[in-house]
This record gives sequence, C-alpha cells and structure tokens, in this order.
Amino acid sequence: MVVILNYRQAVDYIEQIPKFTEKHPLEHTKEMLRRLGNPQNDFRVIHVAGTNGKGSVCAYLASMLKQGGYRAGLFTSPHLVTINERFQINGEMISDQVFLKTFLRVKEVIDQAVAEGMGHPSYFETLFLMGMEIFREAQVDYLVLETGLGGRLDATNSVEKPLACIITSISLDHMEYLGNTVQEIAGEKAGIIKPGVPVIYDGHAEEVSRVIEAQAKKLGSPAYALTAAQYQLVQQNREGIIFRFQGEELRIPYIAAYQMMNASLAYFTMKTLQKLHGIPDEKLREGICRVNWPGRMETILPGVIVDGAHNEDGISQFVKTVRHFRRDNRIVLLFSAVSDKQYQEMIELLCREIAPDAVVTTQIGGYREIPAEELARLFSENGVREVAAEPEVAKALEKALSFQRDGMVFCVGSLYLIGEIKASLKEEKKC
Repeated sequence: MVVILNYRQAVDYIEQIPKFTEKHPLEHTKEMLRRLGNPQNDFRVIHVAGTNGKGSVCAYLASMLKQGGYRAGLFTSPHLVTINERFQINGEMISDQVFLKTFLRVKEVIDQAVAEGMGHPSYFETLFLMGMEIFREAQVDYLVLETGLGGRLDATNSVEKPLACIITSISLDHMEYLGNTVQEIAGEKAGIIKPGVPVIYDGHAEEVSRVIEAQAKKLGSPAYALTAAQYQLVQQNREGIIFRFQGEELRIPYIAAYQMMNASLAYFTMKTLQKLHGIPDEKLREGICRVNWPGRMETILPGVIVDGAHNEDGISQFVKTVRHFRRDNRIVLLFSAVSDKQYQEMIELLCREIAPDAVVTTQIGGYREIPAEELARLFSENGVREVAAEPEVAKALEKALSFQRDGMVFCVGSLYLIGEIKASLKEEKKC
C-alpha cells in the first residue's frame, strides 16, 4: 500500500493511475459514492455535457449563482496549470491542504474497496469522487458539474437527480469512444437526461436536436432549445461583446462571437430555473458580465489571446472571431495539437479562412506529441510564407511575439498548449 505524506505525492499518485486501472461502469462509481456516504446528494446539481463550450457554460452558471448570493461549486476538466483548478468554490480553486485532506479520505475508501476485490477507480473517477467529497465538506448550495468524456457512461452521470441538464454544441470529437456521426455522439451526450428533469440544449443543428428531443420525450423531460433567433450581436471589440438575449442586453468580457451562444445557454438555463433559485435578472446579468474562464479567448498580454479550440468545430468558431479582427490587424498564430485530433483538417481550415501572416508551431502532449517541424510543414504546404518551428513552448511564445509587431497573436490548437503558455508566464513573473 502506497503511503502519501504530502500534496505533491498525492498529485503524483493520481497522475500514475492510468497505468494500473481502467474506466469502470457507473455501478462501480455509485458503489464508491455509497461508501463515501453519497456526498452528491447534499447539494443541487446542474449537469452539463457537450463537445464544445461546456466549460464556458459551466463558468457562466457558477458566476451567476455566486452573484446571486449562493455558495457555488464548480467541477470541471481538464486543468490548465494545476490540478486544483478542477475544484472551484465561488470562483476560487481549492487549496493544496484541502486537496490532500480529501485525497487521503477518498484513498482510504478506495484502498478498502480494492482489498475487497473491486477495481481501482480511474483517473477521472478518482477526481470525481474527490470533488463530491470536497463540495460536501464546503457545504456548497449548488454544484455545476461538467462531464468528462461523453455523458451516458461518464462517471458524473452517477448523479441521479440533477436540477437541470444542459447539452452544449455537439460535433465530431473523441469518435473512437463516442461514435462516428454527430447523431451517435448526440445519443451519448443525451444520456445525461434524467426522467422529468428539464434539459436545455443548443438547438442550432437539426440532426442533433432530433436525438435530444427524442430522448427527452421518452423520459418525460421538458426540453428547451436555444436557437440563433434568440440572441443578436450589438457590439464586438477587443474589450468584449454586448448582445441581446430575448430582448435583454448582456455583456461578456470575451471577444469571440460564439461566446454569445454559451452565455445565452447558461442564462436561458438560469431563467428556466428562476422560480427555484430566485436570483433577480439584474444579478444574473452581473454574473454573466463578471465571469472568469481562463484559456477561452482570454487576453493574456496586450494583443495576445489564448483559446482552447482543439477540434474542427472549435476551430471553425475560432476563425470567425479572428476574421473579424483580420480586417484591421496583422495576425500571428502560435499552434500545436495532439495526435488523436484532426490536426491536418484544423490547419487547412485555419489557413483557408484566416490566411495568417505568420505561424509558429510547437509541440505538446507526451505520447500524443506531434513534432513542431511536422506541423510547420503542413502550414507551409497550405500557403503560409512565414513559418517557424520551436519545440519548447516558452521559446515558441517568444518567437510569436517577435512576429507580432502592432498586430495580434492567437495561441490555439489545444488546452494543453494554453496550460503550458500560462505556466511559462507564471514562471516568468517569479523571476
């Protein structure tokens, strides 16, 4: 039995989990929760699934709940810099001390279960169990719960009585696990819908909507679709966006037009649940405006924006934003991706739709790493004249900044890339 004495050892142990276990059925997670005393039943849960935008939707929801005077928990993934980011209470990630204390409590239960012949929970399952214990101990009123991968078989789906379910935009991603068509993937995501529980969903794609509506009807769950007709852009600049949702004016601190959809989906949900939470519209609007969600069209330096778009659908939304600024600015990209993503298609789309003035490529992802030189070759073959490959992320950022001049630098392709960029900037500040 491994003895854990400090926070660093606890994190190291968790990071090693993928090497000695695998994902388990939901019944396994439910049994582990039972052994912990079913902490998930001590707070109200809003459950969020989807391919793109679910993290942003979760952030808007948590911000509105906080602004409304509630103690709001947020369980999300992946983390950008530190694993503690996955567990937030009123916008603040938990301390190392809370992480360690909770880990030791959960590990004690895991060790007993393993001794009785049960499998060790997977990496994500372990973090989910810790999250439920953390939020019970913190006595949160609400928990905004983001799924990991998929929905139907996701560990988070062991929560049986959420207040509401949300399904964000769905596209082709993780096809080796979820299916080869958007309809199949939508079926997996719609697996979070519970009998009689309202589902609020992105209704822009008809083929996806049909799947969600059918599942909702089967379970007797009220279904509310968000469509493009419900929100309209008023103003978009480097400081953020002003838009109208069903006639109400909302402000968000992000420059990407697609964030209107994410903010609208979250706001729509809170309006749907307003009789339960009782938060007035003014506080909901303040929560939307004060949201903080790192790595999603986030400005980290003057004219330098990081965005976690990491698949074709995410990149297609990303290019819409960049095209808006392309008219008046030189555009430089810092790009990397991992091997299980459709990176060639992503690069083709970026080059065709943006035609960046310069590109710097770098490499991330461990065993899924793609050499910076390979990515640079693809950009060159797609018509970019000024391309540089730099394997080290910190040096790649320096190179991109040297290309910037008075233009804008966009860092994109993977949340892991954004995490490493933010970590390198944090290290710089220490020096």
